[in-house]
Amino acid sequence: MNFARFAVRRVAEMAATLLCASFVVFGAMYLAPGNPASFLLSGRSASPEALAAINAQYHLDDPFLVRYLRWLGDIVHGDFGRSITYRTDVSRLLADRLPTTLLLVVMALAVVVVVGLVLGGVAAVRGGGTDSAILVGTTIAVGTPSFVAAVLLQGLFAVHLGWFPSSGSGDGFLDRVWHLTLPAVALALYLIGMLARVTRSAMLEALDSEHVTVARSRGVPERQVIRRHVFRNSLGTVLTTGGLIVSTLLVCTILVETAFSIGGIGQLLELSTSTKDFPTVQAISLIIVALFMIVNLIVDLLLPLVDPRITLGARSSSA
Repeated sequence: MNFARFAVRRVAEMAATLLCASFVVFGAMYLAPGNPASFLLSGRSASPEALAAINAQYHLDDPFLVRYLRWLGDIVHGDFGRSITYRTDVSRLLADRLPTTLLLVVMALAVVVVVGLVLGGVAAVRGGGTDSAILVGTTIAVGTPSFVAAVLLQGLFAVHLGWFPSSGSGDGFLDRVWHLTLPAVALALYLIGMLARVTRSAMLEALDSEHVTVARSRGVPERQVIRRHVFRNSLGTVLTTGGLIVSTLLVCTILVETAFSIGGIGQLLELSTSTKDFPTVQAISLIIVALFMIVNLIVDLLLPLVDPRITLGARSSSA
């Protein structure tokens, strides 16, 4: 299949899936108990006229399909609505908070990729006691939830040792990186264990392959065998976990941002859900879904370039 046609087809599939996801995201909030009007009134009784005015302002009395189509049309034009809780445009809230969350996710992803690949590669190549120690360590990492890691790291490195801030996102790029270091490690810990184990398994499988045996029999240096034949042929398997890794980071950032009081969209989503702030919750949920789909699209496009044995569309059809 031609690469351009494949890319166009995948983008079209992503758009259709995102449209379906938008319907689910919009409808899910209205299945939850409670009413945003009750939050706006803060528990006070209101006259029927006042309640009708609130419902009219936020279109709460319109039919469901009408509300959905209006919401979807506004999103296409960059308007995510007005926050019920903060009484401001949701787009402004996202513009203020999204960069912090994206920086946190990028930092955590960098830690996952570097540490996970190194640990998995060392475990596969060296074996023996090193392999066993790394397996034990990654098992502990996989079994540690992000919020538990956040509390432990916060207590040790922020409260006890005082090396890092215990809360906040900082001002300026370098200060923000410093503030987000502990949250990034807490967010990455589980995924480091997962990626290390995936890398180890993929490299062990590659080490047992026939072409590696042939390369060694021809006297190719071991370092070249590992780099050109083992690690490179393992990248396809490792790359397919990219979508899962990013989606997990986006979901777990809610817990980590809350634990460290980081003003990102994760904490905003948690607060907005508790106050029935429909427009904000729907906008953040849709953005998370869109980011997940974009990452999977990138993975699908990169796989044939990383591993020539994979044909265009093979991963999509197998999925």
